[in-house]
Amino acid sequence: MSKGDKVNVLDFWASPFCARVKIALEEKGVHYVEKEEDLFGGKSELLLKSNPIHQKVPVLLHNDKPVLESAIIVTYIDELWLSNPLLPTGAYARAQARFWTDFIDKKVFETGRSIWASNGEEREVATRDFIEVLKHLEEALGEKDYFGGDAFGYVDIIAIPHSAWFLAYERLGGFRVEDHSPKISAWIKRCCLQRQSVHKVLPDPEKVHQFVLHFRKMSGLD
Repeated sequence: MSKGDKVNVLDFWASPFCARVKIALEEKGVHYVEKEEDLFGGKSELLLKSNPIHQKVPVLLHNDKPVLESAIIVTYIDELWLSNPLLPTGAYARAQARFWTDFIDKKVFETGRSIWASNGEEREVATRDFIEVLKHLEEALGEKDYFGGDAFGYVDIIAIPHSAWFLAYERLGGFRVEDHSPKISAWIKRCCLQRQSVHKVLPDPEKVHQFVLHFRKMSGLD
């Protein structure tokens, strides 16, 4: 790629999926411009044109060519900018990384959403489901510093943005991540303290919590 390449991210500040893309770009040292989308008041023509099928963020615009879906975008970034590789080198390790990416994409946000988008017994069930998801991730992490081993990598980038929403889940679900998954809790702190990319990109969990409360009110849940 040339130094003159133009990189834009169609973004929403609270989206963990958008955060993945920005963290990956930060890890690669790629200059990019964020374009914040108003997902509730009116999506831009650029977003509708760039992602006509799903009409959602994130979208990576590389020299005005759109790349869609956050995990695919992170892979694209890793393949295009070769310094500081994110995916592991071996075929088996890559397969494992893709398995956990698939698990995270299917489970973490949706079970978390079930906590904040429900009340009563339904929320209690969702909270138990979310804690179970965390325990599976804790088993995958094991005694390692990061999911890929000693180095912060692909699965960490896929997973860590969700942690900005954990405060909202904890407060609404009446639990603490640290009580059920201390290794995951320590991993979150490690990522936030040791990776400038994470510290720079992740939104304030308190702000996310207030956003969730506002969204619940607008949805008639409170």
